[in-house]
Amino acid sequence: MCIALFLWQAHPLYPFLLFNNRDEYHNRPTKEVSWWEGSDILGGRDEIAGGTWMGCSREGRIAFLTNVLELHTLPEAKSRGDLPLLFLKSNKSPKEFAESLKGEAHYYNGFNLIVIDIKSKSMVYISNRPKGQPITIEEVSPGLHVLSNAKLDTPWHKTQRLEQSFKEQLAKYGKGEIPVKEMIQKLMKDKVKADQSGLPHICSLDWELSLSSIFVEVQTPLGLYGTRSSAALVIRSSGEASFFEEYLDDGIWKEHVVDFYIPKLKFIKGQT
Repeated sequence: MCIALFLWQAHPLYPFLLFNNRDEYHNRPTKEVSWWEGSDILGGRDEIAGGTWMGCSREGRIAFLTNVLELHTLPEAKSRGDLPLLFLKSNKSPKEFAESLKGEAHYYNGFNLIVIDIKSKSMVYISNRPKGQPITIEEVSPGLHVLSNAKLDTPWHKTQRLEQSFKEQLAKYGKGEIPVKEMIQKLMKDKVKADQSGLPHICSLDWELSLSSIFVEVQTPLGLYGTRSSAALVIRSSGEASFFEEYLDDGIWKEHVVDFYIPKLKFIKGQT
């Protein structure tokens, strides 16, 4: 179901820093983070539906999403993995893109979507839940945020635990470099589950308990389900960027990093 923690316009070295766990069935065909053929999109790929859960472009456009935990979903709904791609392929600002989804959002099962344009320092949160209500479109304020399977910054066990762990680690490094690979190990591999009193009580309590840790691993009738990718996207104020991923490949954990450069980012660093 995924969880993401991100630091936005709140660190002297990093205009944007994102840590993300992707939860999915381990037997679902997936391609690791890479440049997509014929485009400037960098991200993982769901090889069944063709979309992505998290991606960026060379021009500093970023999008990532999580599913909303709900009791019932529609099997005929559009794939939510298309939403990040729609933004990354468009020339719309985050706010313009969000507005363009108003007539389409109900065709998807519940989603939370973050879209970002690093160069214009614009980030927007979009959600099509609660069902039957107008979609949520909110400018995201600078600072530390956590997104799981409810509204942005909802204080669930796993979001609170991840936020607190990140703050403790950040305090060690102050305004200096953050060791991303080490942070993934310390933050994103946490298997501590919630107490029953800390569950949202939306669907089966057994299922909610299995999903309540930051790192998820649960056997189901359809096969092993859980965290199969832990990634970090780092954007530096110089324009240097890195997309680091630890991912499962045929049952074996592997890792790699893709470095790239966002042109003209340093030029706009001091602008307001």
